[in-house]
Amino acid sequence: MVHGAPRRAGEPLPSGREVPGRPGGGAGIAYVDMGTSTVERPALSLVTGIRRRRVVGLGILVAGLLVVAVVSVAVGARALTPAEVWHGLFAAPGPDQKATEIRLIVQTVRLPRTVLAIVAGIALGVSGALIQGYTRNPIADTGLLGVNTGASFAVVSAISLFGLTDPFQYVWFAFLGAAIAGVVVFGLSSIGRGAGNPLTLALAGQGVTVFLAAMTTAVALSDKAALNALRFWNAGSVAGVAFGVIWPVTGFIVVGLVLALATLPSVNLLNLGDDVARGLGVHVTLIRTVGITAITLLAGAATAACGPIAFLGLMVAHVARYLAGPDYRWLVPYAGLLGAVVLLVCDIVGRVVVRPGELDAGVLVALLGAPFFAVLVWRGKFKNA
Repeated sequence: MVHGAPRRAGEPLPSGREVPGRPGGGAGIAYVDMGTSTVERPALSLVTGIRRRRVVGLGILVAGLLVVAVVSVAVGARALTPAEVWHGLFAAPGPDQKATEIRLIVQTVRLPRTVLAIVAGIALGVSGALIQGYTRNPIADTGLLGVNTGASFAVVSAISLFGLTDPFQYVWFAFLGAAIAGVVVFGLSSIGRGAGNPLTLALAGQGVTVFLAAMTTAVALSDKAALNALRFWNAGSVAGVAFGVIWPVTGFIVVGLVLALATLPSVNLLNLGDDVARGLGVHVTLIRTVGITAITLLAGAATAACGPIAFLGLMVAHVARYLAGPDYRWLVPYAGLLGAVVLLVCDIVGRVVVRPGELDAGVLVALLGAPFFAVLVWRGKFKNA
């Protein structure tokens, strides 16, 4: 059929799209061939470019994390040469006293805190991004679920009641307290007229947090040992934690990461609204339950191991959203890697600035992160969740 000529009855349409004929262009219907559409090609090219940029960004973050991890093992209160660090990592025990001392510094002090900073940073970054997605609240963090205050209350209660002094003992009480607080908050937000509403979750979390904070203060003020332990544990530090604590905590974090990754496509749909997500086939209650469980495992395990690291999850979630966009399949991995890098960098800086002493990583996260976050907000660089 010739373009512009009338179509006879029963004749199939050619591949293309019908558009009205131009005035004066003759009677009939003009057909535009869409076989080599120039509209689809730029769109496909744009999607490919965005995906390539995100993959490159992830690669840069992984490389940066490896570099910072090497620096973390090499830097500390005592200056060591690269050869000494290498010997301390891989050399077999020997009679040389200096070599033995270096090996103890590297293997029992620097290596565990480096591993814990990476594991806890990933957990806090991922949980911070998830809590903002599940609550549709751009200023939400893991403290919203009462995780931090639940862990603090459990620590001071265990020390006061049972006289515990070993971190390996009360770290499990901290994890239990964080988990119970998360379950209570989610349970309260799931009953009543506003069940399942993100605002109800935020209000329930705030109420439980205030209550547990008051109870923690009451117990700590009545017991000197609990007050001393809480003072150091509350600062948030990755130092002084042995692998005997790190490996079990890492197991809980791995389970939380698996649950989190399984729900990422549904988080994207939940951000369109519960009604829209439900219409697209998402079981909203189930997905939100799995998501809150993942957040509790991640934030609870990290908080139990190194204390509450305030602000980290909130900050890196927004930076990840700026870098990767609103798609949670990319945003969450970005947030996890950024959390590990930021926590590790803050720990390194804390060892150097007041050498031979050190500042806790949690203090540095707040000191360095808050101004950075405020500047980005002031410049309008953040996007809403």
